[in-house]
Formats: sequence, structure tokens, C-alpha cells
Amino acid sequence: MSVKLNQTIENIVLPNIDGQQFELSSLKGKRVMVAFHRFATCPFCNLRIHQLIKNYDQFSDKFTIVAIFDSPLDHLQKHATDHHAPFYILADSTNQYYQSFSVERSVLKVIKGFFKHFPSLMYAMFIKGYWPFPIKGNVFSMPMELLINEQGEVVKIFKGQDEGDHLPIDAIKRFANMGEL
Repeated sequence: MSVKLNQTIENIVLPNIDGQQFELSSLKGKRVMVAFHRFATCPFCNLRIHQLIKNYDQFSDKFTIVAIFDSPLDHLQKHATDHHAPFYILADSTNQYYQSFSVERSVLKVIKGFFKHFPSLMYAMFIKGYWPFPIKGNVFSMPMELLINEQGEVVKIFKGQDEGDHLPIDAIKRFANMGEL
């Protein structure tokens, strides 16, 4: 099954980085971005989390983010806790939701992203210290971001065309603050 526009998202139940069980249903009545990332040590993913944290105070309090990683919880805790994110960071170690939402995997898009976003990769690794090792998760997962309205319906599906491709921050701000796309 793949996710479709206007579809009501069934509950997502996964462990949060703090070890507590997270349930998407607890966010009913809020606008939400559900973002599927690659593995916990992915430089592009960690740079994206950093970018979202940096902009988080510009989002309405009626909005939040749920970041899902293709990694075991202990590995995610070891490599992503230092972000101190004001939103949820979840571990999908069995790829349950990656499969049910049909998150794409692509070797070619990983190669494309490496070359297209090489300066960002160097910045992430050498300036921010986001090294891609050890890898625990699927290297070939592509980013996917869903914008979900207050009723739990998907209003935007963004599928990254490579490993560093994400929904623009300005689009997230419009949705977060006004519900507009």
C-alpha cells in the first residue's frame, strides 16, 4: 500500500528517541509533517534535522514534526540525541512504516544525490561532524515528507528525488502557520 492524497493516516506507533512509545493519534487536531529519513548516521538526514530545529520557533504551536529513521532505537539514541530536537524522532527498526507507506529505495538516486549535493555533504561531515558510520539501516531509502492536516488527512506528499532532496522550509512554514500549501 502506498500513501495517497486525502488519505487519513492510520496510527503510527513507534519508539521515540527518549524511549517512550509514540502514537501519531496523540497529535490529532495539529498540523503535522511526518518525515521519513534514512539511517541514523546519514549526513543529509542529520543536516535536515538541524535545519528543522533551527527553524522550529518560526512554526505555529499548532504544528509539529515527526521524524522517522530507518535504524534501531539504540543506534538512533547514540547518534541523534545531541540534536535536542523539540519534536519527535522515531526509530522504525523493522521498516514497518517504510514498507506500508512505500518509501522508495534507489541506488541511482543515492549516486545522484552524492554528486548533486556534494557541498552539503562536505559541510555536514566536516563542519557539523555528521559522519555516516556506522550504518545501521538501509542506505538506499529516499526521503519522503508528508504534510497532514488537523483531521489526520495527507494534503501533501513530497518524495525526494535523491538523498538530499527535501520539501523547502518556506513551504513547511506556510503549512505550519496557515495550513496553506
